[in-house]
Amino acid sequence: MKVKKKPSWLKVKWKVGENFADLKQLVRNKRLHTVCEEARCPNISECWERRTATIMILGDVCTRKCGFCSVKTGRPPVLDKEEPKRVAEAVHYMGLRHAVITSVNRDELEDGGASIWAETIYEVRKLNPHTTIEVLIPDFQGNEQALLTVCEAKPDVLAHNIETVPRLYPTVRPQANYHQSLWVLRRAKQEGLVTKTSIMVGLGEKKEEVLSVMRDAREAGVDIFTVGQYLQPTPENLPVARFVPPEEFEFYQKEGLAMGFRYVASGPLVRSSYLADKQVEEAFEI
Repeated sequence: MKVKKKPSWLKVKWKVGENFADLKQLVRNKRLHTVCEEARCPNISECWERRTATIMILGDVCTRKCGFCSVKTGRPPVLDKEEPKRVAEAVHYMGLRHAVITSVNRDELEDGGASIWAETIYEVRKLNPHTTIEVLIPDFQGNEQALLTVCEAKPDVLAHNIETVPRLYPTVRPQANYHQSLWVLRRAKQEGLVTKTSIMVGLGEKKEEVLSVMRDAREAGVDIFTVGQYLQPTPENLPVARFVPPEEFEFYQKEGLAMGFRYVASGPLVRSSYLADKQVEEAFEI
């Protein structure tokens, strides 16, 4: 299959300076993983030069195999009980005002890794009392107690990504469930948390399907919604069906704000954690 040539609006200038090198060394020294690297994010050089990185906990091997994701799939290693402290130390070293933490899926664990999630939030807050914490969590296979374990640790923002429209779940997220993801967001909102979700476009969805997802998310109480262009990270992942023009992203932003979201980030290079600190500042001033 011929690879589609990226349009001009998706060209990224690579910025590698002292901050980039410093963060790369920090990640290695603390034996941590970042979704920036594992998911081959196009914004990594910009974010790392800003001294921000999205830390990925629970290892770098996922129990699921989503069509869009380049994170390794397989049998995860034994849980690293010291990881939460190292994450807290990394956040402190980076001097983050807003820390974003995500994880792989650990479906083989009874609680899906929720206890490590909670411990990480506690450790980060203990060492960094003035840092706001955003967590991008899995669905925990619908395990309510696991979700509540994370909610009770009181992250400042709880994010869970819907990723795509329901029709495309069998190919994009074959081991996930659209309504279960909405349930995660709705249940977290019932616990009083600021909630956030994100989808990718360019996978074959229709405009009305995107708007329908946005309406569903808003009905579930989601506060922050982001939309970005899907980019094929490796030849083994799903191909790009379409490069969405900037004006369509502007349309989604306008429609989302009209629906009542507190903040909508919509653009070709937008990712869930891209400029997350600014999203939260503008939406809630926290």
